Amino acid sequence: MIGSYVAVGDSFTEGVGDPGPDGAFVGWADRFAVLLADRRPEGDFTYANLAVRGKLLDQVVEDQLPKAVELAPDLVSFCAGGNDIIRPGTDPDEVAERFERAVVRLAEVCGTVMVTTGFDTRDVPVLKRLRGKIATYNGHVRAIADRYGCPVLDLWSLRTVQDRRAWDSDRLHLSADGHTRVALRAGQVLGLDVPADPDQAWPPLPPRGTLSVRRDDVHWAREYLVPWIGRRLRGESSGDHVTAKGALSPDDIKSRIAPVA
Repeated sequence: MIGSYVAVGDSFTEGVGDPGPDGAFVGWADRFAVLLADRRPEGDFTYANLAVRGKLLDQVVEDQLPKAVELAPDLVSFCAGGNDIIRPGTDPDEVAERFERAVVRLAEVCGTVMVTTGFDTRDVPVLKRLRGKIATYNGHVRAIADRYGCPVLDLWSLRTVQDRRAWDSDRLHLSADGHTRVALRAGQVLGLDVPADPDQAWPPLPPRGTLSVRRDDVHWAREYLVPWIGRRLRGESSGDHVTAKGALSPDDIKSRIAPVA
């Protein structure tokens, strides 16, 4: 019976790719908070989402961890380091050492720290070249979880998100359906009875021709990949002018996800 939950992380936890009716992002963490709140008496649950898109691990630690430590919730989800890993020249071993120090800080004051692995990028253009690096980091995350008794939201093993319908058009962030499946898996990790199976197979898709696939790849590269590379070269982040959602009411979240659930 978790009475308080704080989500810490980057764009994945902020919910990029899962816009509500007002255009503001919802995401798996907000959806997961609703699952938790439904198991408490009305008004007896608090939730805050501190995640901001584009943040590196050290930025998450500097900006978000002090707030999470101050709130000292029953549960905190901690997903960070992914933006570090996909940058050229970073060492997953070194990133994992900094990740572990952050887990220690959270574990000292929070009831439960749930950590998150990275996705399997074998079918993702460009990022598939980093699959081994991501797998190495995932191995560290699992080992850290073992050392400190952290439940693991293992996204690598969630095979249903390999389907393209689980991803937004930018191919870097989950769609609403993808975020929903992750929220359900998070509930399973904590032993909750969830309302649907995140491993449920998708309906079959009609076959796509080579020309159609190539056309989509060219559009994606022009609309998303080139701007993303440009931001990296300029030292900019998609989260430079973004403010964290902060405290959220589960009832408000429900009203925003109902039209798109």
